Amino acid sequence: MIWSCLQEHMGSVETDGSLPPASARISVGDFSFFAGMPDENLIQGANTPILGPRTENWEPVIEKVLGAEAIKAQRYAIKKEPEAFDCEILEKYAASLPAAYELRPIDQELYEQIMTKPWAKDLCSQFRDGDDYVRRGLGFAAVLRGDVVAGASSYTIYDDGIEIEIDTNKEFRNRGFASACGSRLILECLSRGLYPSWDAHDLRSVSLAEKLGYHRDQPYNVYFLKSSCDDLIDA
Repeated sequence: MIWSCLQEHMGSVETDGSLPPASARISVGDFSFFAGMPDENLIQGANTPILGPRTENWEPVIEKVLGAEAIKAQRYAIKKEPEAFDCEILEKYAASLPAAYELRPIDQELYEQIMTKPWAKDLCSQFRDGDDYVRRGLGFAAVLRGDVVAGASSYTIYDDGIEIEIDTNKEFRNRGFASACGSRLILECLSRGLYPSWDAHDLRSVSLAEKLGYHRDQPYNVYFLKSSCDDLIDA
């Protein structure tokens, strides 16, 4: 996601105003990432529900500025290993949907439907509109009688890859839809020479990533804003 911003695809950069900057905040989607010397103004100005300090010295400053509003938690980095995937296994997962379901590329029509579903919006929400998604995004959805029930998509994009987002309607979880959509997206990325980057929200996401061929790296600390915490934990 940081590459998405630095390569000028998505997001914004703010600094402390000095030259050269001593501190910076990158904001992309739901995330604000902090680096350099801890700066209270950059923390106070963050308007995303997840804050990611690059180094530990930011943590006490985040806690000082935001107090009880900042809830410390962990996310899980996933190793970037282009040769880690077994395409035969991924093809099996991608073909595993029951007969009544279709696995379709996300086009303008599905984009518009996805953006009306609160559980699914993050699949496409970082793109300006449907035209922008069709032009720059990449994703697949499991569809039952025209209705999207799960999907895997580019949360953000960067020069050589995407950051994967996977979401499933609560009523359809634990049935293999995430595996099927994720597998098809990974295969499509590999066929285009793109890397399907994965960063895990929780251990459920780690488990799915490992099922699809990824390997866990290290956990890292983030802060959820209390006002957004319930929605983020349920994602």
